[in-house]
Amino acid sequence: MSEKEKVDKAIELYSKGDFQKAIDIFSSVLETCENNAELYNNIALCYANLGDYDKAEKNYLKAQEINPKLPQIYINLADIYYRRKDMGAGIDLVTRGICEIPENLVLRHYLARFYMEDAKLDLAIDELENILEKQPENYDVYYDLAKVHFELGNYACAIENFENVLEYKSENPWIYYYLGESYEANDEIDKALSNYLKAIARNDAFAPAYKKAGILFLARGDYDDALEYFEDYTNLGIPEEESIKIKELMERIKNRKHDTK
Repeated sequence: MSEKEKVDKAIELYSKGDFQKAIDIFSSVLETCENNAELYNNIALCYANLGDYDKAEKNYLKAQEINPKLPQIYINLADIYYRRKDMGAGIDLVTRGICEIPENLVLRHYLARFYMEDAKLDLAIDELENILEKQPENYDVYYDLAKVHFELGNYACAIENFENVLEYKSENPWIYYYLGESYEANDEIDKALSNYLKAIARNDAFAPAYKKAGILFLARGDYDDALEYFEDYTNLGIPEEESIKIKELMERIKNRKHDTK
């Protein structure tokens, strides 16, 4: 069997989930192709799928040593550091990758996400805005930028970026929900309520939006609407403790309605 045939066989085994056999074949090819970064990367992928992150990291770093301009190495190893919550190692790794491949925007996005997890939000914004200058239709970046601005309390900026996401993901209930939260934090209650209702319109089993809608209707004194959405919320399989609390709230609302008559 030729080396190419062995690699093809190992890739086939990998696709079937037989990672240890794939490792064995990739390793046998390394005996004659010891400076092949792609082989080390493939072996690392197998170990990562087996949950052996130490061996995966060792092989990724070997691949990086052989070919520091192979972007997939940085992306794959970054995933391991992200899972481990090792933000320092992730930032160092991806920064090295950007130095080697400065035009790779995927690496910049990874760097931004490491900064977000490491609470370096201003640095995250810089990287995300840098990406948008080159990819103005990257809705994943708009989403991350919105989340960063929300965390910083820049609610108007969060709203703007969530609205940009909706240009590409108009049927995603979570985007309407997050947009509702941003409007709510920005004291634009009618717009917040409108977006919670839009989230429900996209997914009528979207429990968090029912609760938010109920709360805002209650705040406006719209008791009947509040009761309706709280009732729907309790019928959506929420935890029992939460259901009890909402039902107690509903009783207080009914009593308040009675007292105001």
